[in-house]
Amino acid sequence: MKSLRARLFLVWALALASACVVGFLLSQLYRQSADAQLARAAAAAAHGCERIADSFAYYTTGWTPHQPAAEDASLRSDLTALVALALAGTPGADGGIYQTDSGAEPVSLAYASTGHRPEPIGEELEQVVALNEASDRSGEPEADRAGTAARTTLLQACPLRGPLPGVTGWVSVRVSAIAGSSDLQAGVAVLLALVLVLAGSLGWLVLTWGRHVRRIETALAAADGGELPPLPLTGEAELDRIVAALNTAGARLAAAHRHSDELSARVAASERLAALGRVAAGVAHEIRNPIAAMRLRAENALAGDEARRRTALDAILQQIGRLDRLIGELLTMTQRKTPRPEPVDVATVLEGVAADHRQDRVTLCVRAPPTLPGRLDPALLRRTLDALIDNALRHTPDGGKVTLRAAWADSILRVDIADSGPGIPPDLRTTLFEPFVTGRAEGTGLGLAIARELAEAQGGRLTLAQAGGDGSGAVFRVEVPCPAC
Repeated sequence: MKSLRARLFLVWALALASACVVGFLLSQLYRQSADAQLARAAAAAAHGCERIADSFAYYTTGWTPHQPAAEDASLRSDLTALVALALAGTPGADGGIYQTDSGAEPVSLAYASTGHRPEPIGEELEQVVALNEASDRSGEPEADRAGTAARTTLLQACPLRGPLPGVTGWVSVRVSAIAGSSDLQAGVAVLLALVLVLAGSLGWLVLTWGRHVRRIETALAAADGGELPPLPLTGEAELDRIVAALNTAGARLAAAHRHSDELSARVAASERLAALGRVAAGVAHEIRNPIAAMRLRAENALAGDEARRRTALDAILQQIGRLDRLIGELLTMTQRKTPRPEPVDVATVLEGVAADHRQDRVTLCVRAPPTLPGRLDPALLRRTLDALIDNALRHTPDGGKVTLRAAWADSILRVDIADSGPGIPPDLRTTLFEPFVTGRAEGTGLGLAIARELAEAQGGRLTLAQAGGDGSGAVFRVEVPCPAC
């Protein structure tokens, strides 16, 4: 999880889970406290009812009523004292004794309260009477619960055995809501509000940071020239430190680029001067040798007879031809080479080049598909291959072999020119394609340089695929773009 958004969401989820757990635990604690209080009240009511039953049984032992209980004031007074005594250890309770005769309204024989409450009336009285009747019918204690959110009433009724028929004792215990319930609800509400505020804050933080990061990404993506553009501050302290570091790095990178460009310009100028020096030295060397030879021949012609003069003129003409070839090669290197692609059959071009260079001394063969259609400049390709085949023929001994292998893949034409000569000496391999670098005394060293220039003019390249040596010849590889027709 490497995303800031995911981490902040995890923090919010943990906070929400913690709040839910705390709220649940507080609610459970409150509920358990309320349930425990109700359980104690129910036990107190049941205990009070049992004490009324025991006291009534003791009071009526051996007693014979002489008149109806409802009319016996002494009996009613004794029963009231009995109920008050039974409830003496139960604060906040009230109770009494009811007699239910068949077909008559229930009559209250006694009532007492430890909380100084008046005798029940209305719905509360109806509930007491109904519970007493149910207990009288079943002959067993009966319990009931009623109330509101602020207060709960626990009722317990039990039949009273004795000489009086249809007599039932009852006890009522009222339980008020535990103090602090409103505080608990307010606390849970505040906790939920804090979680929502935390969620909103984290969401706002994620959106704000995401907007700032996207703005930085857009500015960096729009940068040209490989340099970092100056980024505006976001107003976020931590993010602005990163922006300031990027701006500092961008300024240093721009300065480094400028310094690098200056050094590159100096190096390029030095290389141009060095190349110009090498070319000038090569041209001077190549021109000086023929001039020296012609001067020597001319001096011999002036001092000799007719036959010597004719021989000297032939040699001078040969040197002039050599100079002409040198000038032609130099002009070839300096001419502008603009490719003009057209649909051609590359196999036909290769066969035509091979036919122009075939000779008895060396075997020249072409290995290519029967048809190799493509789109390129056939003139530039022929000039490139002419230079390479001439170079291969010069370095191949009598009876040797020069092979042109052609293949086409991914819109690239690849032609390998392999010879069976001695290969490229190790000391020439690094400077092989530079002008006037040659391993032959009579060579100008311009053939491979011209071939490389022609290959690059077509958008391709010329490389030494195999240097040869130890019985194997050199292999030069030409690769030029050649899309299908």
